Amino acid sequence: MRLCTFEVHTHLGWQSRLGAVDADGVIDLNFAAAQVSGNARLAEALVPPSLRAMLEGGEASMEEARKAIASLPADLRIGKRDETLRYRWDEIRLRTPLPDARSVRDFFAFESHVKMGFEKRGEPMPQEWYEFPVYYQTGHHNLIGTDQDVLWPSFTERFDYELELAAIIGREGRNIPATKARDYIAGYTILNDFSARDMQRREMKVRLGPAKGKHWASGVGPWMVTADEVANPYALEMVARVNGEEWSRGNSRDMYWKFEQMIEFLSQDDTIYPGDILGSGTVGTGCGLELNRWVQCGDVIELEIEKIGVLRNRVVRPWHPKD
Repeated sequence: MRLCTFEVHTHLGWQSRLGAVDADGVIDLNFAAAQVSGNARLAEALVPPSLRAMLEGGEASMEEARKAIASLPADLRIGKRDETLRYRWDEIRLRTPLPDARSVRDFFAFESHVKMGFEKRGEPMPQEWYEFPVYYQTGHHNLIGTDQDVLWPSFTERFDYELELAAIIGREGRNIPATKARDYIAGYTILNDFSARDMQRREMKVRLGPAKGKHWASGVGPWMVTADEVANPYALEMVARVNGEEWSRGNSRDMYWKFEQMIEFLSQDDTIYPGDILGSGTVGTGCGLELNRWVQCGDVIELEIEKIGVLRNRVVRPWHPKD
């Protein structure tokens, strides 16, 4: 399944709903489950109109969603209570699949990208990087989805993108061995870890961060593809384009640290929850910093990952730069 969060305009304004992407548009999963089961209360409990709430429902919720998709007649658009069951793309707007993510932990999993960063700072590659998967925690409250504008922050002149694969946690757990960690992944999506490089550089000179240089925005989307549809997450082609021109290309096979190892490390004497997002870190050549090419105001950044889709954001500058 490709599960998305979308907004539809009603007489009460824009309303957020949980959807399943199909060939022609989006199915409203909550309404579809009620239509198929004939039990609106059951649908509200098992397939609520929020991805995080559905993840918290576990496998029972996932199975009910699959049943609703499979059983809903392809030509049925309006339900028994005059509710809309299916939407065309021009009737909705997509948002980030997890607008209420519990957390976003971004790891440092691609060796070539990490080496480049230390080389640019004139520092040796630390041996500790090979000993455990390090991460930082970014602003989970500042997530945007595909086709949403990303605002150029007033404190930077070096705006950058970062091409990353992300895993979404679907089960609560603690002290999880890597051998069992795959069972805790609900699905995968794309992460654009927008970066204010000049601010990030200043922060990290004092050996803290990244913080302000990252927390102001992250792109996540366009949807979550459930894990059963991504047989091997470590063989996915990854591409970044700016204004239609390819800037970056890599493959998830180059991840030194795998999501299973991240989960094992993260859950050591700590708890992971449904709705946590784990970023892979930037694939080699997957950012302007490595290429010495810089995004400009008005540019459209497209990140594409095989089997997942395309995350697209336009950069806008709502403030006036200094003369």
